[in-house]
Formats: sequence, C-alpha cells, structure tokens
Amino acid sequence: MSRYLSLPKTAAEELMALVACDRSGRGISKLGRTEDWRSAASAFAHLGSVVVISGFYVLDAHAAETDGPGGAVMLARAFLEEGRRAQIWTDEPCIEIIKAAARSVSFPEDLVRIAPEKLDSETPGGIIFTERPGRAEDGHYYNFRKKDISAWTAPLDDLAADAAKRGIVTLGIGDGGNEAGMGAFYEEMKKMHPEYADCFSTVRTDHALAADVSNWGAYAFAAALSCIWGSWRGPNDGEELAMLKAEAACGAADGMSGRPELTVDGFGIDVQSGIISALKKIWEASVR
Repeated sequence: MSRYLSLPKTAAEELMALVACDRSGRGISKLGRTEDWRSAASAFAHLGSVVVISGFYVLDAHAAETDGPGGAVMLARAFLEEGRRAQIWTDEPCIEIIKAAARSVSFPEDLVRIAPEKLDSETPGGIIFTERPGRAEDGHYYNFRKKDISAWTAPLDDLAADAAKRGIVTLGIGDGGNEAGMGAFYEEMKKMHPEYADCFSTVRTDHALAADVSNWGAYAFAAALSCIWGSWRGPNDGEELAMLKAEAACGAADGMSGRPELTVDGFGIDVQSGIISALKKIWEASVR
C-alpha cells in the first residue's frame, strides 16, 4: 500500500540537493525543478508495468559506458520488488554489459532484451529512458566529445514518439543534455553551452529529470518511488561496486576517461556509495 499519494515536497527538495546540485560542473542539472521530480514520481508510482531503456556507446572503448546500466537495473528492479512488471531494453552494442550488471545483483537476465523497433506488440504502462542517446537537431547522435555515434546507436528514442501516440507515459533521465528526454531543456541548454548546441538532444518525454550523473538520477527516482510506496526499493550496500566490477569485466568504460574503470563519470566508488547511503536516509526520514 502506498504511504503517500505523491512525493513529499521536502523529500523532492532533498533528493535534488543531493543528485542535482551541479557536482559534475556541467550545469545541466540546475535546469530541473522540484516539481519535475514530484510529477514524474506521481505518474509512475501507480503503473503496473514499465520498460527502462538505457545504454550509451563509448566510441573509444568500443563498449557501453558505466553510467546507465546500473541505473536501469535498479529502476527495473524497484518495480519488480513492488510487484510490478519490468523489463530493460537496449541495443546490441550495449546488451552484454547491462546483462552483466543485472546478473551481479540477481536481476533476472531474461528481462534484459534488445528493444523492438515499434510498440505494436509491446504495451508497457510507462517507459523510462536513462542515459540513452537522443537525436540532435540534425537527426544524429553525439557524445560529449562532439563525435557522431549514430553508426553504433539504434534509434530507440523513436519509442518516445511511439509511446506518445499510444498514451504511454514517458520519462527521460540525463546529465549531459544529449540524452533522450533532455529535449525538455533544449533552449536553456543551448544558451548555457552554445558550443554544444549541435549535440544536444531535441527528443522530449512527458517528464524529464536532469541530474549530475544519470545513475544518480535513476537511483534518486527509485528513492522517490520508495517514499510513495513506503518500502525501500533502491540500491543496497555493496551493489554499486558489484555492478561496476561486472560491467568493467565486460569492457564497460567510464564515459569521461574512456577506460574500463570502477568509476562513473569520473566519480569513484566512495562517492557512489555515499550517494546511495544518503538517498536511503532521505527515504527513512520520509517514512518515519
């Protein structure tokens, strides 16, 4: 049974202060609002089924990056633990790394699959994009080094438009502005970083959350849902390290360094674990 009908404002403010305080220095997370988190949590908390879409290809490493898989696994698992249906969708270049992350925390590997081109036979209640490339204005996909990665990126962001036609609610979580869903902040991002204007995503979703690191945004959204549901459904101690080790063993790379390291966007495991611990404390305070 849900503890709240919506995410308490205080909890939303604390979540943003933790994961959307511009710790990365990119400035994108400062574009979000408390109401973004509250409306997104309200829209997804009651859904009976979700699909989480992730996977961002690192050109220099020839593999997916470490930001994305962990967040996707934890979000999908949150819904499963709450008794809902959940799958993770991605493309061929990223699937083995996401499966590795899933195995490391006992998420059912058979629920990680290659995404369909259309939703003709797939009707989830909601779709969450987290750290998944979104098309720029010219129709191509770009990384933060302004390199075109379209050849290694399946057009999974097309599913956002397909979902809109079918009345399926969508959410985008990103940190750099080139992810699906970050089109909600497109004009503001261009003014903030005109040098990256050609790379920013124009793909919009019904709800959009800008975070310092996409995984943190996904973990914080799991915490937000936990506040509504009344039970902790986010990551637990040791799981971040387990996922990073599994991903690195498959060649996953930090998106900043391009190397298979136990880091996410340059942040080490101590920082990651600290974020997770703080998220759980926010939840604990909300359910007292």
